[in-house]
Amino acid sequence: MTGEPAAALADARVLILAGGLSYERDVSLRSGRRIADALGELGVHAELADVDASLLSSLAKDPPEAVVFALHGAPGEDGSLRGVLELLGVPYVGPSATSARRAWDKPGAKTLLREAGLATPDWIALPRETFSDLGAAALLDRIAQRMGLPLVVKPSQGGSGLGVQRVTDAADLPAAMMAAFAYGDVALIERFVPGVDVAVSIVDLGEGPVALPAVEIAPKGGEYDYVARYNAGATTWHCPARLSDEVAARVAEVAVAAHTALNLGDLSRVDLMVAEDGTPWFLEANVAPGMTETSLLPHAARAAGIGLGQLLASLVERAIKRH
Repeated sequence: MTGEPAAALADARVLILAGGLSYERDVSLRSGRRIADALGELGVHAELADVDASLLSSLAKDPPEAVVFALHGAPGEDGSLRGVLELLGVPYVGPSATSARRAWDKPGAKTLLREAGLATPDWIALPRETFSDLGAAALLDRIAQRMGLPLVVKPSQGGSGLGVQRVTDAADLPAAMMAAFAYGDVALIERFVPGVDVAVSIVDLGEGPVALPAVEIAPKGGEYDYVARYNAGATTWHCPARLSDEVAARVAEVAVAAHTALNLGDLSRVDLMVAEDGTPWFLEANVAPGMTETSLLPHAARAAGIGLGQLLASLVERAIKRH
C-alpha cells in the first residue's frame, strides 16, 4: 500500500455509517469521524451518515460506491443493516450479514469455536426469564459452585465493556446479572481466565487473513470498562504485546483461526486472554472494530507500519472489486 488513494477510489463516494441509537452511539460517531478524516487525507470522497429513518431512501436514490461501518452495537454488528445493503446491492467493507450475526451472538460464537478446537472459557448463557423463573439465588449459587470464582458476567451481545463485571464474591453475582440485563435480555456468565488481555486485529486485503501485531491492554484501574476504553490516560497499551515470540505467534495463529472459522472476511478484532502457560483463550470477536484515538485497530496498524487511511482505502477498493 502507498500513501496515494487507490485508482478505483479517485471518483468514488464512500459512505461511513455511524451513530444510530445504540448505547455506543457516541463512540460510533467518534469512530466515524476518524475514518472520514483518514480517508479524506488520501483524497477519498468520504461522507459521514447517521443511521435514521432517512437512510434507506437515501441509499436507494443515491447509492455510494461502498459503505464503511463505524456503527457499533446493533444494527451495525448484528447483521441486520448489512442484510439491507445486500438487498440494495450496495458494497460494504466487512463480513456478510450472516457472518456478522454469527459473531454478534457471543455464546453461539464460543460454541462454534470450541467445536473448531479453540480454547474458550467455560460459560453459561441465561435469559432474563430463566434467571427469574428458576430462582435467582439458588441458580447463581449452583453456578458459582460449579464454575468457580472469579467469574465474568456480560451481555451476550454488544461491546465497549458495557454491562461487563468481574465477580470475585458470589454475593455480588445478582447485581452483576442485573447490570448485564440492562443491556440485553441474555447474560453470559464466563469463567475468568487470569493472564494478559490482548486484542488482535485481522485484515484480509485479498491474500487471506493476516494478524496485525497484538495489542496488550493494561487498564490502570484494573478493569477494561467503558471509561478505561475511551478516556485518555485510563489505559496503557503495549503494541506489540509483551509476549515471547513463540506465544505471540500462537496468539496470531489462534486469532486468524477464529476469524476464519467465523468467516469474518475483510476485517475483525479478536479478543483473547493469554494464560500464564501461554495458552490463548478466545473471548469474543468484533466485526466493526473501533477507530477512535484510543481504539485498538489503529494502534495495531501503526505498529505494523500501515497508515489507517491506507488500510481503509485498500479495504474499500477490495469491497468495490468484490461487488
